[in-house]
Amino acid sequence: MSSRMSFQVALNFEDGITRFIECRPDETVAEASYKARINIPLDCRDGACGTCKSLCESGSYDGGDYIEEALSDDEAAAGYCLPCQMTPQTDLVLRIPSSSVAAKTGAAAHTATVVGIKHHSATTIEFTLDVDERDALDFLPGQYVNIAVPGADQSRSYSFSSGPNQRRLSFLVRIVPGGAMSGYLTERARVGDRLEFTGPMGSFYLRELARPSLLLAGGTGLAPLLSMLERMIQQPPAHPVHLLYGVTTDQDLVHLDTLEDYAEVIPGLTFDYCVADPASTARNKGFVTRLMDAGTLHEGDVDVYLCGPPAMVEAVRAHITSLGVTPANFHYEKFTPAAVRQTAEAA
Repeated sequence: MSSRMSFQVALNFEDGITRFIECRPDETVAEASYKARINIPLDCRDGACGTCKSLCESGSYDGGDYIEEALSDDEAAAGYCLPCQMTPQTDLVLRIPSSSVAAKTGAAAHTATVVGIKHHSATTIEFTLDVDERDALDFLPGQYVNIAVPGADQSRSYSFSSGPNQRRLSFLVRIVPGGAMSGYLTERARVGDRLEFTGPMGSFYLRELARPSLLLAGGTGLAPLLSMLERMIQQPPAHPVHLLYGVTTDQDLVHLDTLEDYAEVIPGLTFDYCVADPASTARNKGFVTRLMDAGTLHEGDVDVYLCGPPAMVEAVRAHITSLGVTPANFHYEKFTPAAVRQTAEAA
């Protein structure tokens, strides 16, 4: 067991809000949560009722003492746990069976300064932020934040393209004609601007790499996958990771050099890309489904992470079904130009 003084526990609530707490190895997750003024569901506190039953998606812990009626052996084997009894042995990620509102908490608010604006093409722009009190911001690779649009009473949701351990935050944005954030970024944004955002949020994030992984990106859906790859530098995968990246036109392609760099330093990482436009100069033309077969999916022994527009998500799901393959885990996130987030998962 580690001799660390405390471990980081990510509490992911049903409404997508994630809060991070510090938990000592000699205290339960429930105790640490209440010390942080986060009221996760509790009743008995003795491992007898199962009210606090949660799913541990990452990390190791001592499950503590409880009765079968509160947590069955099958549930424990599947990763379910009782925060009122469990003590951490590593950092943890828990899915909590309540909303953040019910737990009397909410998304954290942050302020930041724009330190970089990069126009990749007419369709894609990237901006970089220096966050005030960076050490107070934690997130899981794949998550997003809601950013207030300067000069407008609106906010937009963007996934981090940077990793949790990087000091500066970066975001990829598709330029949408008439879009509030698109207008700001292309017409008014300047280095030194101040931005406000809330988060992190979302249930689309990297889990433990327990088997081969297939990462699928559509357009700027590449952003959260870049964040995941950055994490893999710190925690190298023991299984193959393949990334497929699909865009509409050649000018939508960004960060191919970044993917090359990641492939050189992350063991077992490979990637390919395709462009839907028949006039493209890319080797692969068409949609990412053309690059997927049962072998790509390791005959089902694979964790799939998919981020892209709704049409792409549905096409990939239909294609996988047509192959007669059922992935071990399928995590996906749909996005629209208006940045309406719909996250879902199926195990």
